[in-house]
Amino acid sequence: MSLRDRTAVRPGRWTTPLLVLTGLASVVFAVGTALHAFVVVDEQTLTRMMVLAGADPGRAPGFLVGFRVVGCLYLVGNALGVLALRRQPSRWLFWVVLVVNATQAAGVWLVPPEMFTAARERFGVAGVLPSLVTDGGALVLVVVLVTASAITRATWGQVRGLAPAAE
Repeated sequence: MSLRDRTAVRPGRWTTPLLVLTGLASVVFAVGTALHAFVVVDEQTLTRMMVLAGADPGRAPGFLVGFRVVGCLYLVGNALGVLALRRQPSRWLFWVVLVVNATQAAGVWLVPPEMFTAARERFGVAGVLPSLVTDGGALVLVVVLVTASAITRATWGQVRGLAPAAE
């Protein structure tokens, strides 16, 4: 029996549910990211945030460009996560989804509280929902994926088996 035979993985009980959860969550996170980056956070919201933070509000336009570039990167990352809906587990996709969502989850702590205040002042509760759903949901997804991987010792909840290697 070769090493490849002993380390072969096959879909487990949780593989399909994890892939579907990831794909659907990625759709929600892509929409939330787009709303946050292009609707909620505009020059007016950023200017107010900078005033609240005691920063120079004249820097809002430049900051907005950088913020939207980062938002576009997360849109691409979340769009890649939608590929999980193909229900074909791939290691590279697992790691992309994990990195994108782990860093997106950090947004709850990295985004200055003044941003949430400015968004809430301008749009009400709806102004903070995209960020909270996206960042909080990303944290939940990361915990679920890491837990499943720790239990099965493979990506996507796959199980190790003695299936022969494909020739």
